[in-house]
Amino acid sequence: MTEAAVSVVLPAYNEEATIEHTVHTTLDTLADFLPPGSFEVIVAEDGCDDATPEIADRLAAEESCVRHFHSDERLGRGGALERAFRASDGETLVYFDTDLATDMSHLEQLVDSVHTGGYDVATGSRRMPGERQDREPERGVASTGYNALVTLFLRSDLYDHQCGFKAFDRDVLFELLEDVEDDHWFWDTEVLVRAQRAGYDINEFPVQWTPKGDTTVDLVRDVLGMGSQILRVWWEFSVEPRATRRVGLAAGTVLTLVALALMTVYLDPDAILDAITGADYRLVVLSGGVYLLSWPLRGQRYRDILHELGYDGDLLFLTGAIFISQTGNLVFPARAGDAVRAYVVKARRQIPYPSGFASLAVERVFDLLAITVLGGGVLVGLLATGGTDGLAAAIAADIGTVDIGGQSIAPGAAARTALRVAAVVGVLAVTGVAVIVASARRDTDLVHRLVSRISDDSYAEYVSTAIGRFVGDVQAVAGDRGAFSRIGLSSLLVWGGDVATAIAVLAAFDVAITPYLVAVSFFAVSVGNLAKIVPLSPGGIGLYEGAFTLIVVGLTATITAPVAIAVAVVDHAVKNVVTMIGGVVSTLVFNVSLVEAVEGAADVEESVSTES
Repeated sequence: MTEAAVSVVLPAYNEEATIEHTVHTTLDTLADFLPPGSFEVIVAEDGCDDATPEIADRLAAEESCVRHFHSDERLGRGGALERAFRASDGETLVYFDTDLATDMSHLEQLVDSVHTGGYDVATGSRRMPGERQDREPERGVASTGYNALVTLFLRSDLYDHQCGFKAFDRDVLFELLEDVEDDHWFWDTEVLVRAQRAGYDINEFPVQWTPKGDTTVDLVRDVLGMGSQILRVWWEFSVEPRATRRVGLAAGTVLTLVALALMTVYLDPDAILDAITGADYRLVVLSGGVYLLSWPLRGQRYRDILHELGYDGDLLFLTGAIFISQTGNLVFPARAGDAVRAYVVKARRQIPYPSGFASLAVERVFDLLAITVLGGGVLVGLLATGGTDGLAAAIAADIGTVDIGGQSIAPGAAARTALRVAAVVGVLAVTGVAVIVASARRDTDLVHRLVSRISDDSYAEYVSTAIGRFVGDVQAVAGDRGAFSRIGLSSLLVWGGDVATAIAVLAAFDVAITPYLVAVSFFAVSVGNLAKIVPLSPGGIGLYEGAFTLIVVGLTATITAPVAIAVAVVDHAVKNVVTMIGGVVSTLVFNVSLVEAVEGAADVEESVSTES
């Protein structure tokens, strides 16, 4: 160690207009209360592309107590601070923002709190009770919301976590940094939260603060960056200590019971029993067997998708993972069950979360494409000629209102809505596939350029890397013609099994199966599935039945509306029951503890940070 007892670090990014003034002001202020030679000022220059490096070099040459650390690449504010602190000499480590937004009259109190006052950490605060600071409304609301979230999720007792005016005992800071993962703007918050958790003494005192520089809300920094870091630390503090294997198994069991209970809400047993009256129960059971046979095809398709992304998995496990996620989609809104599959394949097969979600996106694209192709141009023709309105009116007059799952469904209105939703989804599916295939043939970093247009913050690279990996994985499949054809064919077979199930249910209602009816069934099931993709009703109840009934009644002369809607109800129920049973069995067979999930989340954070 040199004679310098206090090291002040100034994090600098493109500060050519202010850095010289800031350094001289800092030296003059320190000299007012510290002996000569007892302090140093370090400019932690973070990949600047202006004249800041040259100015910092000159200042270091002119002043023996000034040092300059240059980085060719952006390290993020936390990364730049940590690098400079580790190279510093002082036992008391200080930093503040180079815009001098905090009044420098508080610097002596900041330094002395740690240097001679016995505190381990000191931080200025713009939000102490009774203190008011002038802030632009937009940024003030964002700051209030952010600190409220930190208090709520991370149980912090401090009022202001992001004030750039802090001091640390050297040994304390380096001990805390062993666990700090963020290198960007959340670094301040994470250090303060971990210091409280470790029981260190923290002095938070009010400061006079004048907003300068960037006072706007940045989507990448404030939401995607810092928001995700709050969730990461919350998970580490609140879930990991309690996430034993026994707890994981118990939680899985409870969720299974909840899913079974909710199944009676989505699938009203009375409505199903009413619909099935008069049907051949043996053929209804057979339809369940037919639907079950399509699941290994789903597993094989998912296996092919993962293989194209560079990951392997056994068929039985991947089929079980799909069962579990699809069961979640029956229970939770907006296809939230898909996230369960990303978790399962990460925990058991070490497939990173970006790739896991990309594989789901690829699967969804092929699902939409397959059922759009199966639906064909008949839907467009019906909509173009206005034929759907007449058919819907006829259905409504024939069967009136039907109760399904505790809801009163007007089949005519449901049918019209379902067809319009299906048309929009179908167009979006084809357009999406075209865009993905086209973009896959271009060697451009489109994601990085788009994120950079939104934000030039140090989090931009971090966020664009994660999103870019996701998009790249989707393009990897779309850009391979062989894989595209193979997965497309298996998707057609998967949805062919869906249609075969509906045909078996039609047979159970003593409907004569003809080649024409098979073709109508392909169209009816495809449109019904397109309609229920948008979560306008729980489990797609009503939309699927309305679309199916409209198509079958409108395109056949022998099947009446009451029979058609009864078939639709039973068909939908059979598929959901098979899915639920498969999900329950798979949950028990392939149980993954929450401990593994936490470890997986930590791994993906580390891998993304390393790549960025």
